[in-house]
Amino acid sequence: MDHEDFAMGNWLIVLAYLTSVVGCALGLACTLQARSTDSPRARLTWLVLAAVSIGGVGIWVMHFIAMLGFSTPGLPVRYDILRTALSAILSVAAVFCGLLVFGVRNRFAWRRLLLGGLLTGLAVAVMHYTGMWAVQVKGKIGYDPTLVVLSVVIAVVAATAALWFTVGLDKLLPRLAAGLVMGAAVTGMHYTGMAAVRVHLDPGAADPSGTEVFSFLFPVFVLAALAMAVPICAVLMATSSSEAPRHTTVVS
Repeated sequence: MDHEDFAMGNWLIVLAYLTSVVGCALGLACTLQARSTDSPRARLTWLVLAAVSIGGVGIWVMHFIAMLGFSTPGLPVRYDILRTALSAILSVAAVFCGLLVFGVRNRFAWRRLLLGGLLTGLAVAVMHYTGMWAVQVKGKIGYDPTLVVLSVVIAVVAATAALWFTVGLDKLLPRLAAGLVMGAAVTGMHYTGMAAVRVHLDPGAADPSGTEVFSFLFPVFVLAALAMAVPICAVLMATSSSEAPRHTTVVS
């Protein structure tokens, strides 16, 4: 066996999926706030928060958790820190572009939905394969092109469906469905992409450069907590503000 994707057990799939669902659901809730505000500055702020939630937590942290199970039995796996950081930046930036197309107006339009879904789905793929570019092994990593294409299609279709759900996010069930669908898009794309991986090991090669994944595990989860805290507080404050009773003055 050239590599394993579940070296730490199948429970990692559940944890990765739930992480993606939480990040995506929160990001899509921010997208709803962006679509419902009339202020351009506020709309842009909400879309930034949505991109951080979806791109940073729902996609990148999910990928990071899932990659904890990746191993080449008996041989080291290392990560290039700069490429890993680049994958996070690209993920947030690409998601922001997709959401900017879809959430820039509060009126629904199929053209914006399809383009936004395409860009957001591609963001998932860009993050995954940039993240895999950071992986260093004793040998070479290649890909099955058919499965690579399939992974991108899964990401685009499911991301488009998730954005479509945001049109009705003022109701609980569509909100939950949107997070579940988007989480499925990210997780499904990841493991389809991992199925495309072809590792050609060379035990005689020099040890790969880079850092072990557990060396930067703590900083990643600290950043993830911060990335979640700000949007959560913003959404809660916006919800409280919208539900606050309005006082009217009676003029006699």
